[in-house]
Amino acid sequence: MFKAVIFDLDGTLLNTLDDLADSCNYVLALKGLPTFPVEKYRGFVGNGAAVLMTRIHPRGTPQDELDDSLARFTEYYSVHKDIKTKPYTGIPELLKSLKAQGTRLCVLSNKPHEITREIVIQYFGGDTFDFIIGKSEKFPVKPDPASCNYILSESGLDRRDVLYVGDSNVDMRTARNAGLTKCGACWGFRSEAELQNEGADYLAHTPEDIFNIVGGSYNET
Repeated sequence: MFKAVIFDLDGTLLNTLDDLADSCNYVLALKGLPTFPVEKYRGFVGNGAAVLMTRIHPRGTPQDELDDSLARFTEYYSVHKDIKTKPYTGIPELLKSLKAQGTRLCVLSNKPHEITREIVIQYFGGDTFDFIIGKSEKFPVKPDPASCNYILSESGLDRRDVLYVGDSNVDMRTARNAGLTKCGACWGFRSEAELQNEGADYLAHTPEDIFNIVGGSYNET
């Protein structure tokens, strides 16, 4: 049914929440600001690190202070990005099965591009994905569809043949903006209700569901 899958990274392929939270809390503690429990970060992440900094700092924090926090966060997270991070159960097997049947695989993240590449290759190897794209000067962050359009252009894929899988409203909006079929990953950082409200075409409750959706044999119960 689908020839390719574009995956979000955080909350979809990898559970990165603890390392993201720890890195943010490190910056906040460094500046004498209140820290947040890990669960609070479910609603903070998803739009890139710059937006994340605005969400964890007090309203009205000057931009130069936010820029400084962003630099400190990026430096700390780049070293501590794999302390508690791990793939969600069933994801490595899903990727292996999709790859074996010839499905083209891509990762699209709002993480900085170099960190995205490093962490994807670390956990999934260097030959699993056809495209690995993170935040850079080349593309605006999601939900802007430019990076999806680039993948379509470079691969020659038709939009109708591509499934977009993500765990948040940002991902559903990205897929919609790019004209792609939207699949919500219900095990991620955000709620199933959020994915439904954003118009997910499919809701995957397990990675196996994605395999069945790609093959056209998925029956949602």
